[in-house]
Amino acid sequence: MIAQIAMKMMEYFDGDVKRINHAMKVYSFAKIVGQSEGLSGDYLFVLEAAALLHDIGIKECEKKYGNCNGTYQEAEGPPVARKILKQFGIEKCIIDRICYLIGHHHSYDRIDDIEFQILVEADFIVNIFEDNIAPASIESINRKFVKTTTSKKLFESMYHVRMQVKQAI
Repeated sequence: MIAQIAMKMMEYFDGDVKRINHAMKVYSFAKIVGQSEGLSGDYLFVLEAAALLHDIGIKECEKKYGNCNGTYQEAEGPPVARKILKQFGIEKCIIDRICYLIGHHHSYDRIDDIEFQILVEADFIVNIFEDNIAPASIESINRKFVKTTTSKKLFESMYHVRMQVKQAI
């Protein structure tokens, strides 16, 4: 079913290769981190679907507001995602969780479970490269927002950010 959700996301973005590529990259990193951190079943499905659809509200934002800032994305994404997900007969509680993640993926103080944490980390991994973020900011992101062991390793190997190891005093 994830492949079908990916296809619907691509159809929805209708030739917007930048948005499609971004979603596919976030999905790929989210899946790698999720599997490496031991997610399976509904947790992994929720993570993968949310990663594919996390920016699905961008088209509506651009139409309504002329920009796609994070607050607008969080407001406009869930209704679009819900419409896509309902086509697949997914349980309401699963759709609700996916839409919650989409509707809060820029609200880092709202992270409440592992799949949400991994979605945020995967989005940062991709955004750092796509937005050419400065090394000092990368270190700050790593320190503040990256919690999983797998993402810490990815930050170290991709962006040469050292894993923070607490030393005994």
